[in-house]
Amino acid sequence: MSKGHDLSNIRYTGGGNHRGTKVAIVVSKWNDPITFALRDGAIKLLKEAGVKERNIKVYEVPGSYELPYAAQKCLEYRPMLDGVIALGCVIQGETRHFDFICDAVANGLMKVSLQFSKPAIFGVLTPDTMDQAKARAGGRYGNKGEEAAVALLELVDLKKNLTWGRSSEVI
Repeated sequence: MSKGHDLSNIRYTGGGNHRGTKVAIVVSKWNDPITFALRDGAIKLLKEAGVKERNIKVYEVPGSYELPYAAQKCLEYRPMLDGVIALGCVIQGETRHFDFICDAVANGLMKVSLQFSKPAIFGVLTPDTMDQAKARAGGRYGNKGEEAAVALLELVDLKKNLTWGRSSEVI
């Protein structure tokens, strides 16, 4: 895994077979230089882990607030999906708008995940500044989109292991 804030070396090491894994990525168009870099990082890592490009579907939404709805619709209309990665960037401003958006998105994605019993990964940056966002979207702290893809793959592996009784339980 990673050390400290630096995510540049995060890689999927689960070793699961993901040739048949199907993933949706919902990405905010708000702050698109950041969010599209996150998207590209997620796609890159998924492909490195064996997910076929044709099994990765990307859907754009206006902003981060719309991510839970988009994730819900993806899982509702595409039940063959193994999970959804939600990518966005909400930069702190002078008002409490930031708090409301971030809280709503985090809670919304958790509800979607539990409703469909599939991962709906929170890959939303919540920095104070644009420089902090850049540092986490392919800059000196790596790419949070890659980290979100790793989280999705590890949860897909967990579900497979529990379903097929291959877990490495420690009692």
